[in-house]
Amino acid sequence: MQNCYEILGIPATASAAEVKRSYRRRAKELHPDIPDTLRSSAERAERMRELIKAYETLSDPERRAEFDALYSVYRRSRGMDRHGGFDYRSWLMERTDQESRAKLIFFDLFHELEDEAVQEYRTRRGDSGGFVLSAHFAREDFMDCAFVLAEELVIREEYYEAFLLLEEVIAFERERAYFRHFFPEVLSFARGIVRNHLAGTLSDELALDCLESALELGFGKKDDAVILKLMAQCYERIGDIPTARVCLEEALRREPFLTGTRDLRRRLGC
Repeated sequence: MQNCYEILGIPATASAAEVKRSYRRRAKELHPDIPDTLRSSAERAERMRELIKAYETLSDPERRAEFDALYSVYRRSRGMDRHGGFDYRSWLMERTDQESRAKLIFFDLFHELEDEAVQEYRTRRGDSGGFVLSAHFAREDFMDCAFVLAEELVIREEYYEAFLLLEEVIAFERERAYFRHFFPEVLSFARGIVRNHLAGTLSDELALDCLESALELGFGKKDDAVILKLMAQCYERIGDIPTARVCLEEALRREPFLTGTRDLRRRLGC
């Protein structure tokens, strides 16, 4: 009996995203337009058929569960499970290094343990030595993990941490496309956080740090005008009227008919 996980080169704990990513990578390797001196065209075609079959099995939750059960019986019948199964999550939880804890966050996120993943992320972010999630994953794995984690953080109204993750994801995507057609959804998600959940929920100083960073994300002229208006309001609250005025003037330069500015313009003398 063929092992679908082995064909795709992934562990049995792999998430749906990992299954899809591994399939795409291996399918590219077997593409007929890519030179391969080690395999004949017939062998590559056979490998591709095996790959497609394995992907179709593991990408469907019901078929995957059926395969897992059948393959477990097969392994026991061959004496391959004499030492019992390997509990990957328990193994990760016993380890204290940051890489293992990062992998635990990833595992929990994609195995319906979102609360545990968020709590682990909070704990790691509080480490005295600092914790950067992207330092422990390949680029694409981090981007998948960060987006899902940001969604869970927003559900729990933890907007600052969600913004920091999305800021990094957007920078990676602009450097080299990975999300592609899904990227507008990432931008829309980040835009909603910036426009609605930073100023007023964070300290004005912290909100200003985020809003200044948001101007570099390329949302567009209208969104940048809203961000500058929010910055003007923050500067006004902390008493820096000259800078508040500059921000509002720049917002109006980008969007002359920007709504919700009449009282602010009067107070700042714009």
